[in-house]
Amino acid sequence: MVPGGGVEAIRSRGLAGFRAEVGDVTGLGFERAREIADWDAVKVLDVRVDRLRRWWRPGFLAIGDAAHAMSPIGGVGVNLAVQDAVAAANILHAPLRAGAVGIRDLERVQARREAPVRALQWVQVQAQNRVLQPVMEGAARGAPLPFRLLARFPWLQRFPARAIGLGLRLEVLSEAMR
Repeated sequence: MVPGGGVEAIRSRGLAGFRAEVGDVTGLGFERAREIADWDAVKVLDVRVDRLRRWWRPGFLAIGDAAHAMSPIGGVGVNLAVQDAVAAANILHAPLRAGAVGIRDLERVQARREAPVRALQWVQVQAQNRVLQPVMEGAARGAPLPFRLLARFPWLQRFPARAIGLGLRLEVLSEAMR
């Protein structure tokens, strides 16, 4: 994680310094980090966690990344996009067949999906601020308690796995859509 404007500071320390830091932080070691041949192999990803206030306009509905940008933390972005699509299909299939999709129908999609999106975005921001940032700044002393508990009691891993894989609100294609 590189704070805004931090790329220049990293480059000023040189490629060897960057390789050493990557090897140390990732635990891959210096030998693997040497595979970074030059600065062209280093890409900066601008991470944003945000969402539209209103996901729709008459004749238009935004879902997935178009409605809510997710951090790569947890890899939940594509899952949420699919869940948005399933919810939209369930809610809009009848009005679409009737040729009468109204604003209320579009509002229903956002109303159904916004709470799970907000909750997972909150989790991502907490993970970034409380786990990743302290590790990257060298302030962390070992893994945070939740991670230690997950490592010690593997049966606990099913809960975050379910939240990531299936979402906080299960979306299943309705019988009418099958």
